[in-house]
Amino acid sequence: MESKTLSLPRLNRLTPTLESTALKLMEETGELAQAIGKYRGLSGEKVSLDHDTVVNEITRELLDVAQTAITMMFVMEEQYGVNLDNALQEHWTKLVRKGYLSR
Repeated sequence: MESKTLSLPRLNRLTPTLESTALKLMEETGELAQAIGKYRGLSGEKVSLDHDTVVNEITRELLDVAQTAITMMFVMEEQYGVNLDNALQEHWTKLVRKGYLSR
């Protein structure tokens, strides 16, 4: 299977802090969980949406989670001096070591 990399932008016109971004990440994760639960019928509600609509909504919520996580990484870089290039290299190395990724 081929490896695929997704890229999300650094957002501008925001002044996020570590705390505000962590709270936003929790909010977005909650919305993702709610969408999955609701559309899988776990909330007790009858699901009246078609499969493609459900999958698209879950995808949108998941991208919100991913974008917020990326924003948090930029906060770590800008406000706490984290070297994202080094952190990413270490992360990739860990994925290879654990067998999740081949080089």
